[in-house]
Amino acid sequence: MRVLFITNLFPYPQNPTRGVFITNRLKVLKEFDIEFKTYGIIGKDTFILKIVKYIFRKQEAEIRESSIVSKGIEYNYVNFKSTLMDLIYKKAFRKDLLLTYSSKRLSEKISNLTINESFDIVHAHGMFSPPAGLVAKLLSERLNIPYVVTCHGSDINLLMENAKELYIDVLGNADKVIFVSNALLNKAKSLSYSGTNAVVIPNGIDPKIFKPLDKEKIKRELGLSKKVVGFVGNLVFIKRADKFPEIFENIASTQEVKFLVVGDGELREKVEKECKQRKINVKFVGRVPNDEVPYYMNAMDVMILPNRNEGFGAVVIEAQACGVPVVGSSNGGIPEAIGDGGITVEEGEDFEKRFAEAVVELLKNPIERDYLRERALGFSWENIVKQEVAVYEEVLKK
Repeated sequence: MRVLFITNLFPYPQNPTRGVFITNRLKVLKEFDIEFKTYGIIGKDTFILKIVKYIFRKQEAEIRESSIVSKGIEYNYVNFKSTLMDLIYKKAFRKDLLLTYSSKRLSEKISNLTINESFDIVHAHGMFSPPAGLVAKLLSERLNIPYVVTCHGSDINLLMENAKELYIDVLGNADKVIFVSNALLNKAKSLSYSGTNAVVIPNGIDPKIFKPLDKEKIKRELGLSKKVVGFVGNLVFIKRADKFPEIFENIASTQEVKFLVVGDGELREKVEKECKQRKINVKFVGRVPNDEVPYYMNAMDVMILPNRNEGFGAVVIEAQACGVPVVGSSNGGIPEAIGDGGITVEEGEDFEKRFAEAVVELLKNPIERDYLRERALGFSWENIVKQEVAVYEEVLKK
């Protein structure tokens, strides 16, 4: 079997860990005797558009390379020219027409690049901008092979409503659509997607990397002598990072504790400043390589995930694999990820105060590390990829 992967989520030189959950599943897929080729799709801004984005401080990292190898997986980059007129058209007219136009350019390019190769199936990861799923649909039509789409979170939660007809067309005509949580599938259904070709398969973890380590030793090395409450992820609005100081202060008012924040983002400076003003003891370590994350997770007694939205929340399973319970919001697929390995806090009035109380409850009544580890093992990448291969086999039988 040969699979052509099209993805919106991929590593690049400025951010080599981006889309690590795609890289990890492809590493395991190699063991299933399946050949594949992977294309990361990007827009390449014209000079004038670059100037406009610079003026409005919207510039993005530019990828000059033609490919990158991450953990033994090669990602080929394919781009289309993104012009100032495209941006104006996107803002002023129908977004779905622009997405279709850009996707056609990308599918033509990929088709030409792979003209001497044959594939059995196209698998797209993401329905972002331009949607990998739409590129896969167009390639499917050109190559006369089936296509599968995996939806990961924000593509459905935040973007689908803006181009609903296009999304319904792409998802409805796919041979199979994989959602990383039931919550994400239900969100798509609420936007008129039928769900008849859907299956739920979450993201996974590597239990050889995410595992229990010597907690007290790591705490000493990090200078964290008390109970530790931590967070791992991007410091952005959707992760509710703007409310960290309030949550931390509520926890610290009733419990002697230190805080550990692993990650970076646009809100980091603001959060650090506010924590200092409130005299909250927080250790910020910034972004770290994926294989170093377990070291910091193992220092935590409780990890928090108060996100405003989330497709699944694989970081929850990673923490549980390290023997760390999680307190998370009730949004998206977070409750499915937490299961009985932590506490879920419903949205609503006094959320930050109630969230802090749940953290204190777990600090006082911890969950057994061995139990958390056992639960997480069910989400190993081997188990997840087996389910995805079964989807390929089902589709090809049809």
